[in-house]
Amino acid sequence: MGSASGSDGVGRGNRPELTDYLDAEGSIVLPPGVSLVTFLDRHIANIGDAVAYRYLDYTEHPDGKAVNLTWSQLGIRLRAIGARLQQVTSRGDRVAILAPQSIDYIVGFFAAIKAGNIAVPLFAPELPGHAERLNAVLGDAQPAVVLTTAAAGAAVAEFVRSLPRSRRPRVIAIDEIPDTVGVTFAPVHLDTDDIAYLQYTSGSTRAPAGVEITHRAVGTNVLQMVISTGMDWDIRSVSWLPLYHDMGLLMIVCVAVFGTQVTLMSPIAFVRRPQRWIRQLAAEAAHGRTFAAAPNFAFELAAERGLPDAGEDLELSNVVSLINGSEPVSIHSIAKFNAAFAPYGLPSTAIKPSYGMAEATLFVSTIDPAAGATVVYLDRDQLGAGRAVRLSPDARGAIAQVSCGRIARSQWGVIVNPDTEAELPDGEVGEIWLHGNNIGRGYWARPEESERVFGNKLQRPLPAGSHADGAPSEATWLRTGDLGVYLAGELYITGRIKDLIIVDGRNHYPQDIEATAAQASSAVRSGYVAAFSVPANRVRGARGDEAGERLVVVAERAPGAGRIDLQPVTDAIRAAVSRRHGLPLSDVLLVPAGAIPRTTSGKLARRACRAQYVNGELRVRGRG
Repeated sequence: MGSASGSDGVGRGNRPELTDYLDAEGSIVLPPGVSLVTFLDRHIANIGDAVAYRYLDYTEHPDGKAVNLTWSQLGIRLRAIGARLQQVTSRGDRVAILAPQSIDYIVGFFAAIKAGNIAVPLFAPELPGHAERLNAVLGDAQPAVVLTTAAAGAAVAEFVRSLPRSRRPRVIAIDEIPDTVGVTFAPVHLDTDDIAYLQYTSGSTRAPAGVEITHRAVGTNVLQMVISTGMDWDIRSVSWLPLYHDMGLLMIVCVAVFGTQVTLMSPIAFVRRPQRWIRQLAAEAAHGRTFAAAPNFAFELAAERGLPDAGEDLELSNVVSLINGSEPVSIHSIAKFNAAFAPYGLPSTAIKPSYGMAEATLFVSTIDPAAGATVVYLDRDQLGAGRAVRLSPDARGAIAQVSCGRIARSQWGVIVNPDTEAELPDGEVGEIWLHGNNIGRGYWARPEESERVFGNKLQRPLPAGSHADGAPSEATWLRTGDLGVYLAGELYITGRIKDLIIVDGRNHYPQDIEATAAQASSAVRSGYVAAFSVPANRVRGARGDEAGERLVVVAERAPGAGRIDLQPVTDAIRAAVSRRHGLPLSDVLLVPAGAIPRTTSGKLARRACRAQYVNGELRVRGRG
């Protein structure tokens, strides 16, 4: 796998081969002593002049000012920052990275690991609306040091001063440490099963918890992604994903393991002008095969606002793999993106619907490298009862479900009845359980929750055709909290257990109701609808003696819908939900753009929205 030289002419022959990490049966096995640092050191020694990380700064430059970091430069900076950390920390201390998206963020993250610390990738405190979460995470991880930048230093120092004096970490600016400090760096032996970093969950269904990601887990998961997507040594990538988010972090870790190159920009740069992502994909594709990853909303946004200018010449034929994950995958969004960029050479098979989660380091499944996205249509009522029954696309009650492909090599995924802990046959919906060396070790400082989530035993695998075949008999399994089903050997994600809406004993998937509400009126902002149930006596205007669960929909108004009469909109939503789902809506709220809470990774935070509704905290315009 790979070639003797890269497209930039830098020798690649000393890079590791995929076969170095496969046993005789083709399973992924990391040799003893392998860590993120051994991968980094190998690339620094062998391909030092090659660019590893490239950051485009759009803050003062409309076309993006490029900042390049070669492997040799990365090595120098890692030693300097690592040496400074060794002066003020002990091995195993947590080091939080609270910095803007930048090259310095990458340096700080890897330097903490190289110094023998546990990195905690977080976000700068100016990220709006998430100060409470940051405070909770710092209280959980209790870092000895916070790494930031000179530009963000004042905001970070102010935030740290708000913490109790007993747990205030030292604040160090990455970009103020001179290279010369590196002469005092003392190499640290890292075991493959040591914790490399804590990946904090996005908190969409509960308080964030720090997943303990070992060197074995992250190395295994990168190799799983490489094999599943058909990546090679010379592939390039482009990412605007937040570096504190599991998908954004794995993009830079993939470069560290694989010795390739990534071009980065900030999430804000992408959201303001999605064209920037598309243009950089084309720029990298000029050098060869190109890879990227993004949540579903990004493909929708790019199709709407990322088209090239008139007469602009872009070539996307080498954009071979675009992972679509992190939130429910919509076939509508995929079709929209394909239609928008097919005229520029984008292969129809480029978008790869995928499934992943922080507790698995990230990557779990995707479709085959040569495959395009596929969809099945399932009976809504049967799905609510736990069975996947196919219908024709135009049949009444048909729901579109996108395949997330096959579980990665050396990873196992079973569909389980969460009450009996027995494996369910294909075609039956249950909780997804995972096993593999990519699974995190547990949650930091939460032994009981770790045992409950990571330490499960599969009580009864299927006697034939079990998806646990090949896993050790003593394997422990991760409860994902996600609902899924196997059809023809491929995995379909149907929802989250905690988000299920149960009314009159029937299960309903919130994303299905949300899609109905969004389609009911052009005044509703697509992708910004939350459906949930609340006790009857907590509905606005309800009598205190009412019982049972009632359905509520909260929807953000679309651009330009601020002054229209809202009553016809709420009437249309009620009628559509009643007609399609057989459910009465007890309340419909139309709120301004940005009112529905989202997690730091951009996911819809339904439980937070529900809490705000119950507490009367949502900003409302008009009543339904």
